[in-house]
Amino acid sequence: MMPAATDTLTTQDAHQGRTRRHWLPALVLLPFALLMILFQLAPMVWVLVGSFQTPDGWGLAHYREILSSPFYLQSFGNSFRIAGIASLAGLAIGTLGAAALRHSGEGIKRLLLAFVTMTSNFSGVPLAFAFIIVLGINGAITLLLKSWGWIDGFNLYSGSGLILIYTYFQIPLALLLLYPAFDALQDDWPQAAALLGASKRQYVWHVALPVLTPALLGTLIILFANAVGAYASAYALTTGNFNLVTIRVASLVSGDIFLEPNLAAALAVILMVLLGVVTAANQWLLKRSYVNKGNQHA
Repeated sequence: MMPAATDTLTTQDAHQGRTRRHWLPALVLLPFALLMILFQLAPMVWVLVGSFQTPDGWGLAHYREILSSPFYLQSFGNSFRIAGIASLAGLAIGTLGAAALRHSGEGIKRLLLAFVTMTSNFSGVPLAFAFIIVLGINGAITLLLKSWGWIDGFNLYSGSGLILIYTYFQIPLALLLLYPAFDALQDDWPQAAALLGASKRQYVWHVALPVLTPALLGTLIILFANAVGAYASAYALTTGNFNLVTIRVASLVSGDIFLEPNLAAALAVILMVLLGVVTAANQWLLKRSYVNKGNQHA
């Protein structure tokens, strides 16, 4: 009887140990879960509910107004156009930087990564003011380039200026996201491709690019979502005079012209849905990337 009782106690202790191991992480994550509920989920639910509230009761009037208004549709078009161009430019420069960083020495690599991490946090209103000082109408570099005859009619406070400032804060993010992805490229692959008669261009196109494609597409999606949701830099640069979705939402909430928070909520819901689709596509690409890496290791 004693061995059976001992086995029962051992089983109970093991079960209690497993229970503690499961509940302890949950207790540690409880403050984070509360913050997510209070500052993420609750505002999203409020915005979703408010988007269906109209002066005549519940309905889809705000959505119909947005989808039938050339002004609001233009705001989405401007946001997507600027975000798309800036994301592609940031991805291209970030890819080149990550490739160069992978072949750099350890000292230079640590220095550049520290610099990129610092510049990735330089955004919003300070970044807009820095661009105004440097590239504004009377900016130092603008006056210098005009005196040399290199630029004529450049206007920072326009769509071109927004693309420039968006590209600037996209580059550090792209580099930080892509740098780990280049570790999937083995050092002996270029030599193996060369032994088989492949040129460097063929190696990049047929070997390196397929391996990096999921990471490149995932990074592009994150950059696009980051640019579409940007507000502070665009508002500080154009003082709210450029038609972007985020600026329209802010103007409707603050009541610059008309105070219509429910219409702003409908705009925000449409933007959240679009960004949700972008996020879902990003997760799918990440899963593909992990599957490909697992097949390579196998």
